[in-house]
Amino acid sequence: GGLGQLGIECAKLLRSQYGNESVILSDIIKPSQAVLENGPYIFADILDFKGLQKIVVDHRIDWLIHFSALLSAVGEQNVPLAVRVNIEGVHNVIELAKQYKLRIFVPSTIGAFGPDSPRNPTPNVTIQRPRTIYGVSKVHAELIGEYYYHKFGLDFRCLRFPGVISSDPPGGGTTDYAVSIFHDALRHGKHTCYLKPDTRLPMMYIEDCLRALFEFMRAPSEQLKRRVYNVTAMSFTPEELVTELSKHVPHLHVVYQPDSRQLIADSWPQVFDDSDARRDWNWQHKYDLNNLVDFMVKDVQENYINVENGKATVSI
Repeated sequence: GGLGQLGIECAKLLRSQYGNESVILSDIIKPSQAVLENGPYIFADILDFKGLQKIVVDHRIDWLIHFSALLSAVGEQNVPLAVRVNIEGVHNVIELAKQYKLRIFVPSTIGAFGPDSPRNPTPNVTIQRPRTIYGVSKVHAELIGEYYYHKFGLDFRCLRFPGVISSDPPGGGTTDYAVSIFHDALRHGKHTCYLKPDTRLPMMYIEDCLRALFEFMRAPSEQLKRRVYNVTAMSFTPEELVTELSKHVPHLHVVYQPDSRQLIADSWPQVFDDSDARRDWNWQHKYDLNNLVDFMVKDVQENYINVENGKATVSI
């Protein structure tokens, strides 16, 4: 799943540390020229186990970072496909990692919690019982990974990410409003939000997210008291984000029209307790709401708005 929201930037970060040729990006879709110029890219279908085996053997892989998934809102529209990609896909990579003794990272999510979970704060270990196929599949990934760790000694690592904010166009998650609002505000000065103004959700900027992943992957195994950790940076509501963004777009007009994603958001954590990660491997976030908005405005303006006003256009 290397061409999703996290994969391309994750590859850049890892290549800056280990060299371009040492990190292979893979997905089932055609990459852009920029992706091809950045380093090795190959086709990999998460549901083709023999194909995955061939990649690991041919390229002598030792870390596997698994991003393939149908996200929360998209998964609800196509449950059978979500089961195949999110559950069968995880079975394949976990078994692959066991077979070839790989260190494996599988991301989880605030969506792995449900309406019975404590929401403010949500601790690392508590009742989960999510109500989306995305959440159910992520709980399954956490548990099967922990099982393989205890049963076979697999070096399985998993971070539960909050909403991740980057300038890339949204990919079908429930927290995507916090990305699309920047594009809408800077293009049109208005935005229609599908969540209520007071819907509080945990969030983090993509740079913090990827740094957390990198630091966690490099942490010595004996330092980790568990295999699955909450990580976060901040929690905010659409209303609070609009207040901050209005400092850059003074006449921003936002209309609230909650849809089916509101029910999903209402079952998720409001504040994420990541004290275990901060204690065990010294996790520390850098971006709060203020500088998140500053960086996002600059990023979207430079990489999307200015580009559109030049030669290329980006559709969202």
